[in-house]
Amino acid sequence: MKERFKVEPVHLTPIIASLLFSILCAYLISVSPIEHYNVTPLPEGVPGSFGNAFYFVVLVGIGATILYFLIRRGSQKLMLFLIGLAITMAVFLLSFLYSFAFLASFNVLSCGFFALIASVLITVLADVAIFKLHGWVSSLVVLLLGGALGAFLGASIPTLSTVLILCFLAVYDVFAVYRGPVGKIADKGLEKLHGLSFSFKDVQMGLGDLTFYSMLTGHMFLFFGYLPCLASIIGILAGCSFAFKMLKKRGMFPGLPFPIILGLTLGFLTSFMIKFL
Repeated sequence: MKERFKVEPVHLTPIIASLLFSILCAYLISVSPIEHYNVTPLPEGVPGSFGNAFYFVVLVGIGATILYFLIRRGSQKLMLFLIGLAITMAVFLLSFLYSFAFLASFNVLSCGFFALIASVLITVLADVAIFKLHGWVSSLVVLLLGGALGAFLGASIPTLSTVLILCFLAVYDVFAVYRGPVGKIADKGLEKLHGLSFSFKDVQMGLGDLTFYSMLTGHMFLFFGYLPCLASIIGILAGCSFAFKMLKKRGMFPGLPFPIILGLTLGFLTSFMIKFL
């Protein structure tokens, strides 16, 4: 997060929208016959989960470093090409997944074919919105992409790995904003990163923040139920409110630590209370 602005409840609107969309996506996954596959490289367990968390942090760090290097070198065209390629692939794959899940839940014949057509159309529209139209349409697509990607990750990563990945990323976010590539990229201007950030009411936020918020809520919804999911949303919004206040004072503040910590705490506390009380 980076910007100076007057803190108002309306600033939570895009975050709420992205989280609600992530729950919708998670619901589609839960009611569809699609088989779930783990996207983590190591098996679940204490050593493996720590390894998975380290793996995700390294991936995020490498991606941010490459972007900063390209911005510093003035390689605008190459940077836009790589971002466009990544966004296009992500939108296409996620569109196919959720279109297939939706059609399969209604036992539609040849749902793979229709899902393919739908995903191509959605991808074209998303690319036009992000890279041609810009403005609120682009921001809306980024919000939906963050929710969809987060729900997919929440469904595809076991619980211990999910918790450790989110915690590791929250710690890394502090370093990345104040000492690492994210803060340096923000100084150059997040608005240059079409598809990787969005603007709302003078506030710039990254796609990564929305993705990992949605990963938490999606995982809570799928593996722990409605009430823990709702509690995690409340925690995320409370953490974002605090982060916005700090953002106003400092002009730059990491968007993950407080929302993730509060979201995890309230989500698991609610789950514990339901199970044991």
